[in-house]
Amino acid sequence: MSARPPATFARGLLAALALAAGGEAFAADSAVVLQYHRFGEDELPTTSVTLDQLEAHIDHLASGGYAVLPLPEILAALRAGRPLPERAVAITIDDAARSVVDEAWPRFEAAGLPFTVFVSTDAVDQGHAGVMRWDELRRLAASGVTIGNHGAAHGQMWRDDDDANRADLLRARRRLEAELGVDADLFAYPYGEWNEALRRLVAELGFSAAFGQQSGVVHRHSDAYTLPRFPLNEAYGGMERFALIVDALPLAVAAVTPADPVLAENPPTVDFTVRLPPPNLSALGCYASGGVTARVESGSGGAVAVRFDRPFPPGRSRLNCTLQDESGRWRWFSLQFVVPDRRAPVACPVLPSVRSAASAYRPKPSAARGRADAPGRSHPGCFGG
Repeated sequence: MSARPPATFARGLLAALALAAGGEAFAADSAVVLQYHRFGEDELPTTSVTLDQLEAHIDHLASGGYAVLPLPEILAALRAGRPLPERAVAITIDDAARSVVDEAWPRFEAAGLPFTVFVSTDAVDQGHAGVMRWDELRRLAASGVTIGNHGAAHGQMWRDDDDANRADLLRARRRLEAELGVDADLFAYPYGEWNEALRRLVAELGFSAAFGQQSGVVHRHSDAYTLPRFPLNEAYGGMERFALIVDALPLAVAAVTPADPVLAENPPTVDFTVRLPPPNLSALGCYASGGVTARVESGSGGAVAVRFDRPFPPGRSRLNCTLQDESGRWRWFSLQFVVPDRRAPVACPVLPSVRSAASAYRPKPSAARGRADAPGRSHPGCFGG
């Protein structure tokens, strides 16, 4: 495992890069990271894209204007202060499903698109149905696919203490090194869920970066241990949304509260400051999931306050904030919240087995401003994900 990155990177990618006069997180200082799980597994639409969607995504990325790079290359450039190409993109895949090797790998390889697979090792060791075997993962690693750590048990790690989480992360690290010979120093939180204690532990164990499942663009001010990705599934894998997110720019913020996404107060009081705020900050739109309406107030110095009309339901919820750039592209910032409940912790893999489960993810026919499930046209944040 590589040494911990310097604090300037841990709390702000490219913090050593001097800001140009009036400059903010330009595309050359940022990258979009995509998150997939499964491919062509139509019985699991909440975690799979169709093969037609996958091929359309690949065609769009290969059409010109995008630089699809290995994830470690993007992070190394940001860490070192080297500029990235315009519209830099990385592809990540969680959980090591069999459809990765059967469907995604041949298509990505034919298009020359690198990708990263985050592996939960217990599922591989236990031979779970629908999960790759170690020999298949060895083939991927030998071909140049980046392998990341997704924990061993794929549990809701924020529920556990440091000792249990340390044991889980180290068990996964040892298994990846033993089977694949890789030093997997990139981590993806299972379900994108983390709390401050888990974030600190991941940093202490020497991971160079960690990813959630909140939408947004990686940039020089991003916290290296809570990096955003744009999730994709059948409901949120259409080309209208895909074209928006791969062109997205970061909305760089600071002083975000609440600092811990596992909510102690519900609804939360959300405040943040937009760095070098644009003159049209008052046009910022924020959209909440779970039928919750968000009210946005912008103040002086880039200060933004978001308040909600009701508590979020138990489980995971999102707040997406978007602002159109003068170029016509969208700046994006998102938070994922976790509302604890009394139900038993989720074990992996527990996935919906009927196609109708997609209805929980499909945009609902609502034009209400301030709702993440509204298909409004003024802000892409209401598309979900």
